Amino acid sequence: MTNTFRTLDHADVKGQRVLMRVDLNVPYENGVVSDATRIERTAPSITELADKGAKVILLSHFGRPKGPNPKDSLKAVAAEVAHTIKRPIKFVGDCIGDEAERAVGAMKAGDILCLENTRFHAGEEKNDPEFIAQLAKLGDLYVNDAFSVSHRAHASTEGLSRVLPAFAGRTLQAELEAFEKVLDKPERPLVAIVGGAKISTKLDLLGNLLARVDVLVIGGAMANTFLMAQGKAVGRSLVERDLIDTAQKIMDQAAVNKRQILLPVDAVV
Repeated sequence: MTNTFRTLDHADVKGQRVLMRVDLNVPYENGVVSDATRIERTAPSITELADKGAKVILLSHFGRPKGPNPKDSLKAVAAEVAHTIKRPIKFVGDCIGDEAERAVGAMKAGDILCLENTRFHAGEEKNDPEFIAQLAKLGDLYVNDAFSVSHRAHASTEGLSRVLPAFAGRTLQAELEAFEKVLDKPERPLVAIVGGAKISTKLDLLGNLLARVDVLVIGGAMANTFLMAQGKAVGRSLVERDLIDTAQKIMDQAAVNKRQILLPVDAVV
């Protein structure tokens, strides 16, 4: 299959500063990473780039901080990444500015650096052009290996891909190839399962899926908004009340297109 996107196979990374978006937003309890699955999945891309002589600069968010907060620092998570890949990783206490620029400037081919939580800056979630430019100063190429956050138009996901040569890491590549296989020539009936807390971050995704699948299964807290749109009581569960009408429109459109939406039947309220 011919990819419609560029992968690490298309990137000449030797000696280049590679800004690599990874998802290090991992479960963290009592000072310990309790589930390193996301780290383990992206590890091959990190080591491949380093082995090819890149200067690997890791970018990620962690939690939902409203500014710098020590409890949302990536420092301990960076140590877990180093433990997983069995290589040293230097941690830097900011993702932009003089400290970050000095650290990147001191890197040698094959070095790996982890910058501080991108969400410590409001410009990350706002996809602010000035913040994007400050991040882009640190790199020559951009690699996205964070499929789980790629639906968000943030500075370190969507923004950097517009201002630097952009490539998919191995994790993102595998997910996109799976999508291409399923969505281009699927076996019928085709069922998609979508979860998460918010409809607002997945509106485009839901619309695209409804145009392609036969059955859409909605779970997680997102389902609460759909259930409330149907007039069902959800107690004090998380609901996006301002999107109840949107949820109803999605269900109406599914009915028009003869698509089935499945919602949870058994729930504890």
